[in-house]
Amino acid sequence: MIISVIGGDGAGPEAIEAAEAVGRELARKGVTLVCGGRGGVMEAACRGARAEGGHTIGIMPGRDHQESPPNSFVEFPVYTGLGYTRNVVVVLSGEAVIAIDGSYGTLNEIAYALIHDKPIIGIDTWDFAYHGHDAERIVRAKSPADAVEKAIELAKRQREGTSE
Repeated sequence: MIISVIGGDGAGPEAIEAAEAVGRELARKGVTLVCGGRGGVMEAACRGARAEGGHTIGIMPGRDHQESPPNSFVEFPVYTGLGYTRNVVVVLSGEAVIAIDGSYGTLNEIAYALIHDKPIIGIDTWDFAYHGHDAERIVRAKSPADAVEKAIELAKRQREGTSE
């Protein structure tokens, strides 16, 4: 199973701690982590995963290592040359998405997850209320371990074609 972890470069200490814990927990569960491959939440999640022997994929915005160096914990960088457009690839590469904190790039990825019916779990991330849209589609997690459990469970349900 592959789970996408999304969040911003400029995350604060609490988000970094949560992201690293998410990465560790994903690795313990045998889940591969995919992210945008850069710093902040992405780097922390990769660091946590690699610390537990897990696998990490970074979907990079640039065309090569020189243009877009991945964080040092990305095991498998995928160079796209797509810039922020790579966000859709990050989201669609996972069976579920865990959003931690984040700025506008994360909001963009959340939108892609919602558009493509990817299960999305949030840890202190975007919230919205807009007529005609179900804000509850972002499942809120109480902790990094809770986020990972929910992501795996929702991904399994989606594989089976059930929502309950």
